[in-house]
Amino acid sequence: MRQRPICAIATTILLLGGFAATAGAKAKAKDAGGAVAPVSTATGGTTGLTGISGSTGISGSTGISGSTGSSGSINPTAPLADLAPIVLGKHESATAVYSGPIFEVTAGGLVPYDAGSDAATSSTDVAGGTTAAAESSLSTGLPQLEVPGSTAEEVKVNGLGFAAAPENAPIVVQEVIWAADRIIGRPYVYGGGHKSFQSWGYDCSGTVSYALHGGGMLKAPLDSGQFMSWGAHGQGQWMTILTNAGHAYLDVAGLRLDTSPANDPAGLQGPRWRPLRPDNAGFVKRHPFGY
Repeated sequence: MRQRPICAIATTILLLGGFAATAGAKAKAKDAGGAVAPVSTATGGTTGLTGISGSTGISGSTGISGSTGSSGSINPTAPLADLAPIVLGKHESATAVYSGPIFEVTAGGLVPYDAGSDAATSSTDVAGGTTAAAESSLSTGLPQLEVPGSTAEEVKVNGLGFAAAPENAPIVVQEVIWAADRIIGRPYVYGGGHKSFQSWGYDCSGTVSYALHGGGMLKAPLDSGQFMSWGAHGQGQWMTILTNAGHAYLDVAGLRLDTSPANDPAGLQGPRWRPLRPDNAGFVKRHPFGY
């Protein structure tokens, strides 16, 4: 039997010991759950060169501003809550009487209205008499009445119903109401109020024209057919003209200015303040721009 060199035998023993140690480590790792990941002996590559920073881009120029658009008229699709009523509500009565506070516009401001102070103004004078001259005296003889809130109210003065303008309404709306008060009680006259705003009697469109003229909205009277294309379409925030080829009336701040006694328990002809109608079927709705 040949003997191996001692160095060879020692090398063999070292290798066997290494294998045994590795096997023992794998066994322990298996018992601990999972294999041992091999240890990498490779070294990382060299770091690449840092790239050159890019140049900053040129800022763009500011665009030209657009022109401002023109102001439009009142929004025709405004919520109904923002529009003055033009029909009598189901819970409302055409015979309802206003019993709240009433004020009069004076040079010193608003003061409580005293109906007794107007006793000297007779119903005949208020009704206008038979001459156009009576109208001018009527312009300064009537009180300018106001009530709190946003709804006009009919107030009895010497047996005639005048309108008290709502305190919250624009001055133009108040002036329309106070102007109409000047011709309340005058007779119905076909064509009245068209040759001139001053007349001893008025027809339907003459009455509407007179009231709008009082608010500075008309320079010449219009007939009912002309009102069908006047102003803006639809219901207004404060005033609505209900018109067709044969008739016209004005709803303003919850009252109706009309020469027709339709839906009015009083049943009297001529320019008068009346309750709103239950409906306005057959009439076109128009309103002054902005109101």
